[in-house]
Amino acid sequence: MDNKGPIDVRIIVEGASDVENVSRAMQNIALGAEYHITISSIIPTTNPEIAKKVVRGADILLIATDVDAPGRELAEKFQKILKDKVGHIERMKLPFGHDVEYIDPAIIRDEIKNAIIRSGLLSIAHIKEFRMMQDELQKSGEEIKILQEEMDKISADNQKLASHNKKLTDEKDTLNEKYKELGGELKDVKQRYVDLKNDYGLIKNKNLFEIFSLEQLWKETFNENLDEEEHVYFITAEFKPENIVVGQGFIAAPTRAEATEWLKIIRTVLIFYDSKIEDLKEEINNNEKFSPNLLKE
Repeated sequence: MDNKGPIDVRIIVEGASDVENVSRAMQNIALGAEYHITISSIIPTTNPEIAKKVVRGADILLIATDVDAPGRELAEKFQKILKDKVGHIERMKLPFGHDVEYIDPAIIRDEIKNAIIRSGLLSIAHIKEFRMMQDELQKSGEEIKILQEEMDKISADNQKLASHNKKLTDEKDTLNEKYKELGGELKDVKQRYVDLKNDYGLIKNKNLFEIFSLEQLWKETFNENLDEEEHVYFITAEFKPENIVVGQGFIAAPTRAEATEWLKIIRTVLIFYDSKIEDLKEEINNNEKFSPNLLKE
């Protein structure tokens, strides 16, 4: 015998007289020893709501009603209403109506035993189905466990992906900021390029001067020393030749040839006037239209 408690059997009857008859029939029956069951209560009621309250949790419920049509209808109604409240429901037919003063207890006792046996046999018939359901339940439990593990793994992966996505979002925001900064820098570079290009164009189109030592260029051109450097300054200042600048011992011109050409003009003037440079100054002062082009001619 296992350690489980006895099977809880409860009986619903139609009235108080049925309670007395069932109780009398149970006096000489050892249900606990024979079937490991106990009849915990005999409930006289035809009210479904009362029945719901008192039968809840029973292992077996016996519905004892008369064999007539009202008894059968009452039993069917109880079976329909109470099937989800107890483990198993079995109808127990009382062989006589309520107008009979005496009912043989042996008949009721046999009916109780037969109802209990039918319940047991039906339960045995369902054992295979029950075990199959247990196997299915166990299999489902294992599948649920596997699914739970997969869900946990997916959840962990989702958390990693969420973290990675946040990291990518932060990096994207950083790159967007950097892109904006680079866009501004690129705009500045383009503007500087335009400015530089414009400056280069101006420089390219502008006559650039070469600078020569006045004394050295005179020596190289005429093979003689320049004794009267101030005369060169004076003549240049008065005639203001285009693209020629003389001063501080240097002569600047776009090319060496142009600088040399101007020195040749000055030397010609000095030779023509010899030491009479004062006469040249006077003529220049008296003739405002005197120009280096006249000297070239």
